[in-house]
Amino acid sequence: MASKDRILRQKEETRTNILDAAYAIVKEEGWHGLSMRKIADKIEYTAPIIYEYFSNKDAILQELTGKGFIKLAKELEKAKAKFEKPEEQLEAMWMAYWDFAFTDTEMYQVMFGVQMNCCSQQCSAQEKPYKLFTSVIAEIMKNSNPSNDVIKQKYFTFFSVIHGLIAINIINRSEVMETINNQILKDAIGGIIKSIQ
Repeated sequence: MASKDRILRQKEETRTNILDAAYAIVKEEGWHGLSMRKIADKIEYTAPIIYEYFSNKDAILQELTGKGFIKLAKELEKAKAKFEKPEEQLEAMWMAYWDFAFTDTEMYQVMFGVQMNCCSQQCSAQEKPYKLFTSVIAEIMKNSNPSNDVIKQKYFTFFSVIHGLIAINIINRSEVMETINNQILKDAIGGIIKSIQ
């Protein structure tokens, strides 16, 4: 039994090493620089061993995307927990979302396909951030008894504005715009919150 556990542990370590190596390559070279061969070279394995764990590069991107959404959800939960009022929670969550996009830009790029082709498959971890946001939006709007479609629409209003700003900034990084964008972000969040109260 102990050897079976050890083999499972080693397999999980190898899987983690492959993902860590892939992400390290991306941090150095960008997503366009990622290949199965480079991953194999980085962890000093042969390419066929990499293929035992992941059928292709898209499978690695899918796994990293799921990890990104899990990490984002944790950041959103932390931001939400700092406040009691749902309006403050929602603002803090969108600010945490913004911060995540710029502290882990490569991860954000693969999660949302900014400046790259991302995997087309949905991952179950994507639901968690969405549910966190929509639950707070529903709480803010509870007096008007909104339908799920209305709550979803309000979420996508936020997402469109904030993701749009993030994408613009990832594509055209500029220190001059950073201060302006922060104010635009806060204005947008505040304006949308007022519109749903």
